[in-house]
Amino acid sequence: MRIAILGYGNIGRAAEQAIKAAPDMELAGIYHHNDNLDDIQADAVLLCTPTREVEPFAKALLLRGICTVDSFDIHQRIYDLRQSLAPVAIEHKATSVISAGWDPGSDSMVRALLLALAPEGVTYTNFGPGRSMGHTVAAKAISGVKDALSITIPMGKGVHSREVYVELEDGADAQEVEALLKADAYFASDETKMIVVESVAAINNVGHGVNLVRDGVSSNVDGQHLEFTMRINNPALTAQVMVSAARAAVRMQQKGQYGAFTLIELPPIAMLPGTEEQLIHLLV
Repeated sequence: MRIAILGYGNIGRAAEQAIKAAPDMELAGIYHHNDNLDDIQADAVLLCTPTREVEPFAKALLLRGICTVDSFDIHQRIYDLRQSLAPVAIEHKATSVISAGWDPGSDSMVRALLLALAPEGVTYTNFGPGRSMGHTVAAKAISGVKDALSITIPMGKGVHSREVYVELEDGADAQEVEALLKADAYFASDETKMIVVESVAAINNVGHGVNLVRDGVSSNVDGQHLEFTMRINNPALTAQVMVSAARAAVRMQQKGQYGAFTLIELPPIAMLPGTEEQLIHLLV
């Protein structure tokens, strides 16, 4: 299957390597935001763009019957994006996989599995400490910001704070920048501390991680403690999830399964290279 990349930042560069390493994929080109989308000839396109640019790019490609995958990460708006893209995808016989990063994305799949194993209980998603790419991009877009780095700090039981390191543009007012930052949807729901630095490049870090914990009840027996932890390179894992989701999108399109889907709606086996028979023998 031919997979193209739109956007060539940290995720786009990692996606290029993941596609080249896939045994069943061919890189169909790397495109930038100002390129003509009509030039793209591919089975699926990875939208390695800022979250707020996903929707118009996805619609333009779906109108051509090309599958899309994105890592849209504003949790409160995921369902709205799904509802917006689904009718376009269905009308033009394409498949779109949305929010296919690691959170939302692979963590969503783990949360679903934990819920299936312990239907009653509570799940805590504890991020970090580490760099949040979505929050970093949002901070960089604030007027007066030359460069930024947003670090997620876990505080326990699913509560987080944000430390945002900001390199200001000449003449920018730090208090005005901080007010704009804290009003942004990415930061409004968390305790956020802005720290002005001379150089963001000097402290840059792409590491991150998550600890998912569920305490609950299985078969009316309480005391079930389920836990999943990973430490990751953020762009590399996000790109790999997107590439795996692209495989599923193309396969679903081939089966006539059109529309917009989150990762928890995909058959996991569709994300993996190989035949169903091979994978069942290998994994079950």
